[in-house]
Amino acid sequence: MSERQIIREHIIEPGTGKAFEVLKDQILRIEQIEGGQCVDFNCFNLHDYKEFMHTGRTRTLYGLNPSKGDFMWSAPPRERPMIYILQDTLKQNDVIFPYCSAYMYENMFGLSKHTNCNDMQAEAQREYGLTPDDVHDSFNLFMNTGVNEDGVMYIKRLSSDPGDYVEFLALFDVLAVPNTCGNDVLNTSNYSLKPIKIQIYQATREELASVPYTASLASQRTPAQFKNATIKADRELSADPSYRPDFMNVPIEVSELEVTLSDAEYDILNSVRLSELYGDDDGDALRDVFFAWWAENFIGDPHSR
Repeated sequence: MSERQIIREHIIEPGTGKAFEVLKDQILRIEQIEGGQCVDFNCFNLHDYKEFMHTGRTRTLYGLNPSKGDFMWSAPPRERPMIYILQDTLKQNDVIFPYCSAYMYENMFGLSKHTNCNDMQAEAQREYGLTPDDVHDSFNLFMNTGVNEDGVMYIKRLSSDPGDYVEFLALFDVLAVPNTCGNDVLNTSNYSLKPIKIQIYQATREELASVPYTASLASQRTPAQFKNATIKADRELSADPSYRPDFMNVPIEVSELEVTLSDAEYDILNSVRLSELYGDDDGDALRDVFFAWWAENFIGDPHSR
């Protein structure tokens, strides 16, 4: 197989997002650096922002956890594949839950100013003239979710390791907008915020040839076929050269808090610690146990254990 040509590389810092132009036949790779970080993902047609990724249609076709070999589709009436999931090392993604928002943190936790996916998405895509109204339901990468036998949706801790990645192949020119999920008070990203690595490649001939055929049908309508074909505003997306990122609460500052445990308390920690996630890291294990206890006792989440 011929080697890929890398076009761009970027690190998305905790509490931020970034909009990327990914042209037809290019590959967007979203990779874990430290592991255990959920990534929210939006996607638009670069030349008509009213065509955007639709998790509902994708969920109908591929179930609750799309992965390698699946397409991400645009919303009706366009209703066509936008990007193809070319690779997925973890196969743990979600189209059940919506993105977190400022209201959620204030309503549930009393945190009136907290990093959240809605605001990060809005800020990242502002570079391309889009507004908070243009944020749509996200594809939640690396997010460990499901539905129990009673029909209740749940989120479990992430099991992604450093180096796990998802790759999207663009089927036409898109604006891709990933952000690091801002939920550090629940187990969505294992109670912490971490950076994510982004790479954009030119796909090889072999990779392009691996994409399954999808039919183009008359029902996949374009604006030219609408009864009102007049577009009220310019739908072409282009970067504002004067844009300067303005994310809330960044840069994220991490400070150490020394906690002294008695022998008895340390024995309790060892009896409940999640060694498969944190190994012998006492600090991460204690943080997980504390927040799980807090969530169970103060917001009553039965799936936070």
